[in-house]
Amino acid sequence: MIFCLFHGMACFLAAKMIPLFMMFAGGPLGSGQQWFSWIHLDDIVNLIYEALTNPSYKGVINGTAPNPVRLAEMCEQLGNVMGRPSWLPVPDFALKAVLGEGASVVLDGQRVLPTKAKELGFQFKYPQVKDALKTILS
Repeated sequence: MIFCLFHGMACFLAAKMIPLFMMFAGGPLGSGQQWFSWIHLDDIVNLIYEALTNPSYKGVINGTAPNPVRLAEMCEQLGNVMGRPSWLPVPDFALKAVLGEGASVVLDGQRVLPTKAKELGFQFKYPQVKDALKTILS
């Protein structure tokens, strides 16, 4: 059995953004129009389990939720779940100053779909970003 798993980064990015939202200083990064592929921790763990135990899981499997969102929507949903506004965008130059070339990962965005996982019948527990954020932050 050989598989390669690409996963979304929402858990990591949301964790970094929470302190800003707690201080009422949250908002989208860059333009906010870039695509953001994400996945809830429970879903990625279940997908990895399936890939390890089910012989039909071979090749590249995208470990992302089936509904990517624009980063502005992700921030809006994060603010809604936390009861905080999403109003203060972080400009491109600030991200580049802090992250250097790594800023391109956030600023360019990625719209990755779990096509193969869905074809294999994988069932996502949290296909919508709002539901995923609610469980993470409750």
